[in-house]
Amino acid sequence: MGLHFIDGNQAVAMGALYGGCRFFASYPITPASSLLAAMLETLPAAGGTVLQGEDEIASIGYCLGASMAGMKVMTATSGPGISLYSENISFAIAGEIPIVIVNIMRQGPSTGSATRGADSDVQFMRWGCSGGLPVIVLAPADVSDCFTLTVHAFNLAERFRCPVFIASNKEIGMTSQTLDLERVEKPPIVDRTLHESGPFLPFQVNPGEDVPAFLPIGGPTLVRQTSSTHGPEGYITTDPSEIQAGVERLQRKIEANIESFSYLDLEERKGARTLIVAYGITAGAARAAGTELFERHNIPVSLLVLKTLWPVPEQVLLSAAEGLERILVVEMNLGQYVQEVRRVLCNQRVDFYGKMSGQLIAPREIIEEVLGG
Repeated sequence: MGLHFIDGNQAVAMGALYGGCRFFASYPITPASSLLAAMLETLPAAGGTVLQGEDEIASIGYCLGASMAGMKVMTATSGPGISLYSENISFAIAGEIPIVIVNIMRQGPSTGSATRGADSDVQFMRWGCSGGLPVIVLAPADVSDCFTLTVHAFNLAERFRCPVFIASNKEIGMTSQTLDLERVEKPPIVDRTLHESGPFLPFQVNPGEDVPAFLPIGGPTLVRQTSSTHGPEGYITTDPSEIQAGVERLQRKIEANIESFSYLDLEERKGARTLIVAYGITAGAARAAGTELFERHNIPVSLLVLKTLWPVPEQVLLSAAEGLERILVVEMNLGQYVQEVRRVLCNQRVDFYGKMSGQLIAPREIIEEVLGG
């Protein structure tokens, strides 16, 4: 049967298996623990390995080791665990180690409310590493997205050799919906590029490229790995020009390619003067609000659901907002992504509605904001 009644965490597990994940490690934390359980149910039967680490730091460390050995890897946690992941996220960026990190966000700050959802970590996922270099963050809005964006996440991690976050939410991760596996989008699988011939330098890139070819640690060819500034051969360097070229490449390989992975849903209504921008679980409320505004109040409103949050898909925002009078950004926090929208759409009116009380934003609240504007 193609129909499955599953929650978002189970859909992520299915997407990971389809995307080639063969190693998973995490430490239990609400609301990510059920993803660990789902991986335990599915991955060993497919020849994969699942570990419960002694803590979050060990768990992501296991994943990085397995990735350096050539496996596709994933870990999962929530806000407090992302804090503990921070140093190893920086290591993955500097060492160009592919990893998918599922952040099922909950109410913050700190331990917050373990059983309440919020989009608390939107800025933290982007900036919670030393050096400030970019990562990729994808945001599912429903169970179907959880499957498809997980496959995309593995493809992007392999393609760019970098950490990729799935910015889920307690309400998405633990709410069940029907998933039709026969109809859900299944992106073609991408594997990292392997070094084929000639001398191997672990961080050497070909002319016109920004991602080095890969060989696994532990194979017949010596592979050097370091988290310190290094040259193409993997030796630590203090040469300013070599350091500058290295960090610019790490930035460029992701930011220069954002248009190739700017995932979104755009619902444009003729005559609209307002654009609602939403992501994650709030997208459903925004979609319902747009329908009611049009059908009951005869007010056409367009809707942009962002599924790529970082790097910011600037061209998507500029195109969707062109010619409109008002942009309303709706978030389950006190205003994190709205600052990016204001930066990009600096010549347009950008308003914000959000809350971080542990309650979902209801369609009526968005309707009131539109009508009151």
